[in-house]
Amino acid sequence: MPELPEVETTRRGIEPHVTGERMTEWIIRRHDLRLPVSENIEALAGKSIVRVTRRSKYLLLAIDDSSTVLIHLGMSGSLRVIDPAEAWKKHDHIGITLGNGKQLRFHDPRRFGLVLWLTEADPMCHDLLKNLGPEPLQKGFTVDHLKSVCAKRSAAIKLVIMDAKTVVGVGNIYASEALFRAGIRPATVANKISKLRLQKLVVSIREVLSASILEGGTTLRDFLNSDGQPGYFKQRLFVYDRKGESCRVCGTPILQAVLGQRATYWCPVCQK
Repeated sequence: MPELPEVETTRRGIEPHVTGERMTEWIIRRHDLRLPVSENIEALAGKSIVRVTRRSKYLLLAIDDSSTVLIHLGMSGSLRVIDPAEAWKKHDHIGITLGNGKQLRFHDPRRFGLVLWLTEADPMCHDLLKNLGPEPLQKGFTVDHLKSVCAKRSAAIKLVIMDAKTVVGVGNIYASEALFRAGIRPATVANKISKLRLQKLVVSIREVLSASILEGGTTLRDFLNSDGQPGYFKQRLFVYDRKGESCRVCGTPILQAVLGQRATYWCPVCQK
């Protein structure tokens, strides 16, 4: 599914095309996404998009009436900025036509995404956002924060860092890659890891996410960036989806197991 780097890539891609633009029309072809598209969302026609931000894997379009449109790409969703005359694809569910003659179109084959109209003054108070942990690339994600969380957890460290209450946006691929960079095995019990090693993990999480954002996200089968092109980070992966292949550092075959119902990859030599 699109993870934080893919969502941030999308945010950066659509931002210059939609910021400051008046929404002239909302076209809803299907309402039955993971949660139904908000009723009367078409009433946003005539209002303008003030800015585009991101919280975890949610995109937030701030509207000039102080409301917010919250978008989640789900398992297979994507946003494209296109000519409104372009033919609708089978799984194009929503179109937002803009005053500049372009259209922001939401595509979601599996319909696990969300498009909600939040009218509360502070969207961060919404149930989907209020309990999220710190952003990994912002100052709130510190070793002291991670150490405090881990001290209370006897779960595997990979599961802890994938918990959005610990830190947002560290999905399966990025958790595996960050743990490799930090030299920590995914199944290591969280409360047994030293502060020094956790400091390295904090740095590694930031590094792997930053690198992926620069490359446009991972080349997942369903992910397309705002230009309709796949990301290019997968070629740089060290362990994820490389079972049996040689470690790029030491040459040892990469191992794979299931942890928390997710495929997990690691190098038995480089990670302790």
